[in-house]
Amino acid sequence: MRERLCASGDLPEGEVIQVDLGDGRMLAVYRLEGDVFATDDLCSHGDASLADGFIENGEIVCPYHMGRFDIRTGEATGAPCSVAIGTYRVQECDGEIVLIS
Repeated sequence: MRERLCASGDLPEGEVIQVDLGDGRMLAVYRLEGDVFATDDLCSHGDASLADGFIENGEIVCPYHMGRFDIRTGEATGAPCSVAIGTYRVQECDGEIVLIS
């Protein structure tokens, strides 16, 4: 099953956007080196939207305490974050970015 997240044009290279799935879940969706990725939007360390952070060296940097997560794997890579965030399979197809479930 595929669920539309956004139009391809809504996500420029090197950027992150927040997507509301409408069921209480929020995702952070990224374009990194031409590929698209999605993770939980909520930082595992505190109540912060990762979509408000910035991308650096393949990691999303949390805007609150500067903790880091690997965009590809969700692994916590920088203190104070120590718990991984969820990742989701996404694909770009026909001008849209879709969640694959």
